Amino acid sequence: MGGSGSKLEKALGDNFPEGEHYFGLENFGNTCYCNSVLQALYFCVPFREQLLQYYGKNKNMPDAEENLLTCLADLFSQISSQKRKTGVIAPKRFVQRLKKQNELFRSYMHQDAHEFLNYLLNELVDILEKEAQTAKDNQETLLPSEKIANGLKNGLANGAKKEPPLATWVHKNFQGILTNETRCLQCETVTARDETFFDLSLDIEQNSSITSCLKNFSSTETLNAEDKFFCDKCCSLQEAQKRMKIKRPPRILVIHLKRFKYMEQLGRYKKLSYRVVFPLELRLSDTDEEADIEYSLFAVVVHVGSGPNHGHYVCLVKNHNHWLCFDDETVEAVDEASVQTFFGSTQEFNNNTDHGYILFYESVNRN
Repeated sequence: MGGSGSKLEKALGDNFPEGEHYFGLENFGNTCYCNSVLQALYFCVPFREQLLQYYGKNKNMPDAEENLLTCLADLFSQISSQKRKTGVIAPKRFVQRLKKQNELFRSYMHQDAHEFLNYLLNELVDILEKEAQTAKDNQETLLPSEKIANGLKNGLANGAKKEPPLATWVHKNFQGILTNETRCLQCETVTARDETFFDLSLDIEQNSSITSCLKNFSSTETLNAEDKFFCDKCCSLQEAQKRMKIKRPPRILVIHLKRFKYMEQLGRYKKLSYRVVFPLELRLSDTDEEADIEYSLFAVVVHVGSGPNHGHYVCLVKNHNHWLCFDDETVEAVDEASVQTFFGSTQEFNNNTDHGYILFYESVNRN
């Protein structure tokens, strides 16, 4: 443990970032899916900073209930407050809490890192929303004089609108908005429906790129024959064109490559080892923003293995302009050029089974 720590420090030398900590996470029996996602989130700096602020405000709260948010905040605080720069930490409390709360993660079988990430972000949002609602309810039970002392106006003025739903700091980092646009080919009326997302799941093709996958995601589909669209203006089923568009891109863009596909003829899921190029810098256009959004890649959760029900996960992280590979307890410096070895394979049967699975991009030209 000490050996690998000092090895990493020697490899980085004077380039070791001031105040940063590179700690491996102990594996508790097939918990690499969890460890790899936790490392990606730890090096999502805006998310980490807000989680540590939350920890600072709540650590001394009497009778604070333990949940996934408090366990995650405690783990991040443990890592960030270490005196040593490198080493290994056991995320025992977090893993125990995860297994206690969700039976899906209770077994020692291989789990899906994307399912875990999705579950975790939604769980954090639920906890933060409940806490905000409780705080609001407590304020409303105060006497009028106490409300004024706390800077609260007495109720809503006539005609005032109720405040919009709470946007937590998880929303502010990860949430984007998609628009599902459908254009009736008879009357040309466009119907738009917005939906929020924490990550984009993209279908993949052999020898493709993230840019082409995003284009396919937003491509126009014609609805005809049995798939006709009911147009409210025409009051009847009509042929239509439908497309999905990223209306408001998130601050942190998480892209999930759909590498596990159900094969009807096999009656099971198969891993697609397709080569999908993911750039270090990504530009998003065709959104409702005034300018193109530029993103920089800072983490990649990699699935290692030939099938969906077994294998391993590691996490590549870019921090202070150098790349690291977090493989449970082991942390190593890697060359930027080695990132492209995780694009996938042009041949179905290949010795390289290490493929990029979840990509984390941070916007560089937005507040």
